[in-house]
Amino acid sequence: MSTPWQRRVTSRPLVTEALVLVLLSALALFGVLLSFWVMPGPPPLWPGIALAVLACAVLPRRHGHPLAVLAVTTLCMTGVAALGHLVTAMTMSPLMAAQFSVSLRTERRAAWYSALVVTAVLVVSGLFHSELRHQWLLGLVNPAAWVPLSAALGGYVRVRRAYAAARTEHLAREREEEARHRVVQERMRIARELHDVVAHHLALANAQAGTAAHLARTDPDRAYEILGQLSGTTSAALRELKATVGLLRQDTDLDDELAPAPGLARLPDLVAACAAARLEVTVTEEGRPRPLAPGLDLTAYRIVQEALTNVTKHAATSTARVRLAYTPRFLTLTVTDDAPAPPAPRPGPGPAPGHGFGLLGMRERALAAGGTFHAGPRPEGGFEVACTLPLHGHDESTAP
Repeated sequence: MSTPWQRRVTSRPLVTEALVLVLLSALALFGVLLSFWVMPGPPPLWPGIALAVLACAVLPRRHGHPLAVLAVTTLCMTGVAALGHLVTAMTMSPLMAAQFSVSLRTERRAAWYSALVVTAVLVVSGLFHSELRHQWLLGLVNPAAWVPLSAALGGYVRVRRAYAAARTEHLAREREEEARHRVVQERMRIARELHDVVAHHLALANAQAGTAAHLARTDPDRAYEILGQLSGTTSAALRELKATVGLLRQDTDLDDELAPAPGLARLPDLVAACAAARLEVTVTEEGRPRPLAPGLDLTAYRIVQEALTNVTKHAATSTARVRLAYTPRFLTLTVTDDAPAPPAPRPGPGPAPGHGFGLLGMRERALAAGGTFHAGPRPEGGFEVACTLPLHGHDESTAP
């Protein structure tokens, strides 16, 4: 059955049921008439028609009481056979429909037991038929074949429906699992954003406050200037926190106050904030700068921000270098500091294992973007953070 016909049948159940009943009634009546025409010494016509009509009349209740309807149709067909009519497939059509419903709506064992009982009843009734006693093909094989075939067809349809229902449920569960997985990923992304925002701005604020306290007596004007910059640092932290936490709002909230996600275009502001914390940052670019996708732009900015934050917190130096190298397919970020080589291993810009998530967060961001990440001390001293990010979907023609 084609898909349009399936939709029509599903959308009009009452019309479909009426058409099925009319077709079955026509087949049963035609079977009785055919038997009346071909059998010698014609069997009684009107009793046969009455039994066929009765068998078709109970079929509408086969959906709720399949076994009772099967019993009634079996008795009707037995009566038709007892009257001397041929029990053909057309005459048995109400019985086969009832058997199909039993196999479709009852347990498998009950369906097959009922099919065996009905087959035995029809075969026994054929044995007592004087005209068909020696014609075993019509009296025995005919009912013994059609009834089990109806039961097998009903069982097949029942299994197919169960399979379709199970598959639908499985797909629904898969969609729910995927939705939950996406929620977890989104929460992890927001957690990384919060970590980067809080860690960066608090580190800068701490460095600025310490510098202001150190200069309060020797250079009060410079101390007041740094305190003014400290206010700007905390204001920027509040703005980014508001924008990040705003992702967790309800869909009905307004989006007017959400700031766009930061990117490499904000590196000058980041360098200025680091300068206020007495960390001089030099930014160099190699190659032709290329436009980045919003997600990749945010990833690159956060990695540079976290690396500079770690330099501010951990490195015994006042200078750092940021290198952006563009190629047709990749962007390479390198952040190095100029701290002297210590006599013993020192904590790098990232926290020591078990004491933070700075390096881990940067690594996860780089790998999530399909890039590579490396961080470690340099032989000549200092620490280096380097990552390579793929520039998907860009070519030379898009470069400015």
